[in-house]
Amino acid sequence: MNILIKSAKILDSQSDYHNTTNDILIEDGCITKIGSNLKNPKNYQEVHKENLHVSQGWFDSGVSFGEPGFEERETIKNGIKTAALSGFTAVAVNPNTNPVIDTSSDVSFITSKAQNEAVAVYPVGTLTKAGIGKDLAELFDMKSAGAVAFYDYKKSISNPNLLKIALLYASNFGGLVCSYPNETLISGKGVMNENITSTSLGLKGIPALAEELQVARDLFLLEYTGGKLHIPTISTAKSVDLVREAKAKKLDISCSVAIHNLCFTDDTITDFDTNYKVLPPLRTETDVEALVNGVKDGTIDMVTCDHNPLDIELKKIEFDHAAYGTIGLESAFGALQKSFTLKKTIDLLTKGKTRFGVLQAPIQIGVKADITMFNPNTKYRFTKNNIHSKSNNSIFLDSELKGEVYGIFANNKLVLK
Repeated sequence: MNILIKSAKILDSQSDYHNTTNDILIEDGCITKIGSNLKNPKNYQEVHKENLHVSQGWFDSGVSFGEPGFEERETIKNGIKTAALSGFTAVAVNPNTNPVIDTSSDVSFITSKAQNEAVAVYPVGTLTKAGIGKDLAELFDMKSAGAVAFYDYKKSISNPNLLKIALLYASNFGGLVCSYPNETLISGKGVMNENITSTSLGLKGIPALAEELQVARDLFLLEYTGGKLHIPTISTAKSVDLVREAKAKKLDISCSVAIHNLCFTDDTITDFDTNYKVLPPLRTETDVEALVNGVKDGTIDMVTCDHNPLDIELKKIEFDHAAYGTIGLESAFGALQKSFTLKKTIDLLTKGKTRFGVLQAPIQIGVKADITMFNPNTKYRFTKNNIHSKSNNSIFLDSELKGEVYGIFANNKLVLK
């Protein structure tokens, strides 16, 4: 495909054109010219947008699409469309499907469904068979089929020896092991953060200790095995400190934080709105401050919108019985700009690629175009009209956000709103 992007401010620290405003000519999917007032003698499609900014394509390390098994929540096709219109050119897809992604054929199913789409979809396989935490899944076979990591989505590995074996085994082929931080015997039947708010609402609490015990245990196992570990969605100040200490020891550790855990506290849950029921739960102001600081100093490697579409039957019920989760692709950019500068926001949305084996494509002449287009200054109230997912369970409904995504150009395809 051939297009000419006009008057775009380029935000890409890996590009020679960083912080300049230029036209970008793309021919057959590759960037062939970058300069001011480029001519268009072949009458290619032109992209003109107000206050147009571009960056390398954005990546999210943890989204859920539902298919196979939960197509009523989201299909792969619509999930890809949602990701593209939200500015993401690559996503790692969680294995919380039915059946779960625990074999090479399951991985191949996901990659085949996403073939030749604008958004690159990278399957994450389960760490254990059927995702139930008893026996290791076919890690090497799934890696060979295209899995970029192994993760029993939102399920902790209770058996420490199993995680030890997983770290040792996966290190033979560079596999990335993910371990969800929650000691279930401590968290019990809790449904929100254990704090004064949970007491006042009469809801069972999930102590920060449940997460921190698991993080500490997993880091000890990592130090013993010398493997490669990623801890998804930490949420407490102590967890940030533990990861910071592990990095000081030069352990091969990375972690992420869900964007909503950077934006909301447990005080937000005052009227039992189940859109605020997420896992890990919203924590305290002290935790949020520590998480933001952890993002700023690099202790936390990446953010994720933790996009998890759920149909209304799973959310429009009593708080105790509602499912955990929120969609987040559509609100990611606007929400991050509430806490961080534009430069840091773009950095966060493009980090994580290397850890998950996703190629980076700087905005340079001769490079395959992988570009996100946006206006960072637009302010708006996030409503259901801004949602592209099949499900509407957004924690950011009625929030004031900043930044409008226009679309992407990736894999020789243009997707614009």
